[in-house]
Amino acid sequence: PGNAHQRNSMAVSCSSSSVSGSAKALACLHTSHLAPQRTASARLRLQCIKMCSAPAAPGGSKKTVWVWTENRQVMTAAVERGWNTFLFGSKEVGKDWSSTARIHPLFIDGLEIFDEGNQKVAAISEISSPSELQLIQPDNVEVQNNVIHFRGDWQVIPAENIVAAFQGCAGAVLAVSTNSTEAQVFLEALEQGLDGVVLKVEDMDDIIKLKDYFDRRNEAKSQLQLTKATVSKVEVVGMGDRVCVDLCSIMRPGEGLLVGSYARGMFLVHSECLETNYIASRPFRVNAGPVHAYVTVPGNKTSYLSELQSGREVIVVDQNGLWRTSIVGRVKIESRPLILVEAKENSGNGTYSIFLQNAETVALIGPDRGKPT
Repeated sequence: PGNAHQRNSMAVSCSSSSVSGSAKALACLHTSHLAPQRTASARLRLQCIKMCSAPAAPGGSKKTVWVWTENRQVMTAAVERGWNTFLFGSKEVGKDWSSTARIHPLFIDGLEIFDEGNQKVAAISEISSPSELQLIQPDNVEVQNNVIHFRGDWQVIPAENIVAAFQGCAGAVLAVSTNSTEAQVFLEALEQGLDGVVLKVEDMDDIIKLKDYFDRRNEAKSQLQLTKATVSKVEVVGMGDRVCVDLCSIMRPGEGLLVGSYARGMFLVHSECLETNYIASRPFRVNAGPVHAYVTVPGNKTSYLSELQSGREVIVVDQNGLWRTSIVGRVKIESRPLILVEAKENSGNGTYSIFLQNAETVALIGPDRGKPT
């Protein structure tokens, strides 16, 4: 238990009452440091950080990746990285591959692409000159997806022209790419990029490199801002059903989940990635809070902790506001002693709260390089 007079740093996330509004976040201490003294008059006032999201929705628009290959190793590498739409020149090959992996096969017939039900899902436009490029305009597109296959070494300018022409249109535009570097050119044209790529490769390294690119792009462009708040109340409240969230990925020091009693105020709860005197490191786990609490999920939305299940995605955030998505592998709900933590933002009148398990292993993230304090 900490000294009631000492000031310790932490962080808080708050959002507007609308899920689609801006988000804020709080990080705090080990709950043992937050636990109140036995005397009723003992109260802690602790410096905190409030985290507010940038105006744009986290992550931006999602890019589509289709894979066009005759190499089963490429297929395996793509499926393992979450890409399961494949293009085939014959239905026999598509059916054969579908029997060994859970994939979504599409079939090329001339300059058209069909699904398993023989429904046309895309058209292929082969471009080798500026005059042919002029024919690819939004008003001329009659299908949901348009696949552009550039011929020659002049991809950059045409890709920028197509991004500008199709901006704001409902149809998706994908470009055929023969390696991961070429795919990045199409995905970054005019900063916004095309809607996706058709990766036509026979080397699994291109799959690995493109996935690494998406991971870096996601972290670099998805950042929340941190500001300050102060913990104004800590109270032991008794027993409750708390939720441990085990993810399918490893969290680093300074990373955790955004959790709170209200969607307008989310606390950054640290993972159990650090060794303690009480338990071994479990870098995939967050002891997140009770079943009623909200947790941030992709799409600028929240979910109840009780609704999480294997296969759902959540948002992992670090002390700098960078975030990424992660898949839930397992959820454990157990009865445990809880404390109530309330915090007031320093730059406004908002008050935010969270319930946490009263345990040494539970931590909120402090501003000192993201270390739990």
